[in-house]
Amino acid sequence: MIYFDFAATTPMSEKAIASYTEAAKFAYGNSSSLHDIGGKAYELLTASRKAFAALLGGDPNGVYFTSGGSEGNILAIQSLLNSTPNKKHIIASSLEHASIDHYLSLLRAKGYDITFLKHDQNGNILMEHLEEEIREDTALVTIQHGNSEIGTIQNIKEIGLFLKKRKIYFHTDCVQTFGKLLIPVDEMNADAYTFSSHKIYGPKGVGAVYIHPAASWSPVIPGTTHEDGFRPGTVNVPGIFSFVTAANEFYNQREKHFNHFIKLKQHLISQLKKQLPTITIVNETKKEVLPNIVGVVTNSLEGQFVMLELNRKGFAVSTGSACQAGNSHPSKTLLSIGFDKDSAHQFIRISFGITNTISEVDELINAILSIVQ
Repeated sequence: MIYFDFAATTPMSEKAIASYTEAAKFAYGNSSSLHDIGGKAYELLTASRKAFAALLGGDPNGVYFTSGGSEGNILAIQSLLNSTPNKKHIIASSLEHASIDHYLSLLRAKGYDITFLKHDQNGNILMEHLEEEIREDTALVTIQHGNSEIGTIQNIKEIGLFLKKRKIYFHTDCVQTFGKLLIPVDEMNADAYTFSSHKIYGPKGVGAVYIHPAASWSPVIPGTTHEDGFRPGTVNVPGIFSFVTAANEFYNQREKHFNHFIKLKQHLISQLKKQLPTITIVNETKKEVLPNIVGVVTNSLEGQFVMLELNRKGFAVSTGSACQAGNSHPSKTLLSIGFDKDSAHQFIRISFGITNTISEVDELINAILSIVQ
């Protein structure tokens, strides 16, 4: 099987596996326990927190480890909302991850008013629309940094500066961008950032949230003691150590990986357009997009059919976010940027990993040609 669904199939790095094994042997105690075994786990957890904060240029006191991106998104949003109980308005982009979409639906049922922003044809939010929708009771804005289906990168620094002047909390989902782009948290002007381990070759089921120490938040579950009250449950120290090991390894080589992804992406697009001129490459000419994601509209066949046929031929791609597996609805992302339902149904997402090669891309192109033709 050749993977071109990086989001769903990312393997752990050898260093991450080795670090997990080591920590599981020697630092497996509860980091909150007072005995020596717990103390050893606490020391490793503290070192991991400092190392992760250093990657972000942030304060270790702002790092809270979680079970992954989805939980991190929910906890970050609700923790910030808890500190503004009298404000019941939230603004979000229309391209958010399913975890945020679903949680916003729950918040609406609890009495919050949710506004979804408009986007241009490339998926960027319209700043004038954001400005129009700000209200006195706006508690929080959540806008993802990078989109998992079409690769659009939002200008978080500009958005954050606008919201900071209006003293409105700002959360951004950085799961797709961490390790591929610089994320200097003290310069990007957001209050909270979400990260996930498995996007950078760490273990699944681990992630982090960074909340700027100047931001006020309250625990989702009162009485929680772990992670300074941010998340209940015994802390997964081996998983966290493995996550931070992978983050260091991947982050420090991001320029090399970025260039590798660009090379694969340019080759895929040029050859697909040459041999299948009727297809549409989403954001084909836009520069401010993630280098490892290519969104393709076949303009002929259902995306789910193409995905299953490619799977039969030994290729793993997807029809959108991995968290929406089995969902036969048209891509919400494509609908939000102006595609009709038929086109949105004909969408596949191809994403590269660091081990993919040009020859594998050529094999994928030939497989797509054989299916479409």
